Amino acid sequence: MGCENCSSGKSCGGSERCNSGGCSKLHVFDWLSNISLPEDQEEFDGIEVRFKNGRKEFYRNVHKLPLTIGDTVAVEAESGHDIGVISLKGELVKIQMRKKKIAPKDPGVKQIYRKATQKDIDVWKASIAKEDEYKIRSREMANRLGLKMKISDVEFQGDDSKATFYYTADQRVDFRELIKEMARAFRIRIEMRQIGLRQEAARLGGISTCGRELCCSTWLTDFRSVSTKAARYQQLSLNPEKLAGQCGKLKCCLNFELDSYLDALKDFPKKDTKLVTKKGKADCRKIDIFKGIMWYTYEEQPMNWHQLNTKQVKKIIQAAKAGNPVESLEEFVSSTTDTGGSQNDFDDVVGQDSLTRFDETKHKKRRKRKKKHKQRKKHD
Repeated sequence: MGCENCSSGKSCGGSERCNSGGCSKLHVFDWLSNISLPEDQEEFDGIEVRFKNGRKEFYRNVHKLPLTIGDTVAVEAESGHDIGVISLKGELVKIQMRKKKIAPKDPGVKQIYRKATQKDIDVWKASIAKEDEYKIRSREMANRLGLKMKISDVEFQGDDSKATFYYTADQRVDFRELIKEMARAFRIRIEMRQIGLRQEAARLGGISTCGRELCCSTWLTDFRSVSTKAARYQQLSLNPEKLAGQCGKLKCCLNFELDSYLDALKDFPKKDTKLVTKKGKADCRKIDIFKGIMWYTYEEQPMNWHQLNTKQVKKIIQAAKAGNPVESLEEFVSSTTDTGGSQNDFDDVVGQDSLTRFDETKHKKRRKRKKKHKQRKKHD
């Protein structure tokens, strides 16, 4: 949701740190907000706070502050304090903590100090405004020192006392000189944090080849490994340019429909199983998973493709195992193709109309006009 359509009526300038929560990545809808708790039960004091690029952490509301979703708060940090926006509160936070394998009563959870004052917000916005400049300057320093690393993002702590630089690198990097140079130039505590290519794409965001925002930057919370087997099961060509995402790795969406393909493939015989007939042996060339169709060719006639369904293939295999192979594949095939593929089994949704159908109507109209014109002349 953009600032123009934001229900809060506030404008954050398109930044990801707005107070409404509607523009944020990985936004969680509080479906328990209109449900009151029992009289003898107190509200859970855990609070989920969102920071830059969807980074979320859990805190305790030990001071019983009257907080709501979208409030800007000052929270405990390793040194000083940080500023974030409340993204979730109540019983749903307890569920989120269990998903992250954090005990609801863990004493190590940090606390919320207070609601952010105007001074806190001014310092916070001033530090956010410096992030792009510091990212460019740090990249120039890394290039000058010859370090094989890419600084992709910078995140300031809310009190402007610390800056975290996120970077990607293929190998281990000795950035001690870089930290010294950045500390002298920026006069601030520096923390370097290495992230993977998928995490970098999630932080930066972008538009994928499907025309929508990246799943990792909007709703995807975990990064499961994606292998080329997922593409093979879905009958996709192993083209790295089409299968790779903006992170350079295989697209996460290859796993979305993989279970459906695996369930459908359970009814198929193995693709490397040869069909034994009296005419000869046949190999599988192609399959259509959802139609349940397999195409076979004889070893001696690789250009003639024979279309069979899974029931027919299983029947041929069982007959060969029983020692009574069938005569040929032609007994089970209604039609064969010599083009190396299946025949066209689609219909023209336009209704078999020709490309010149509109031109014909124009000629007819002209003829009618000429006839009318001649008739008028005769009457005159």
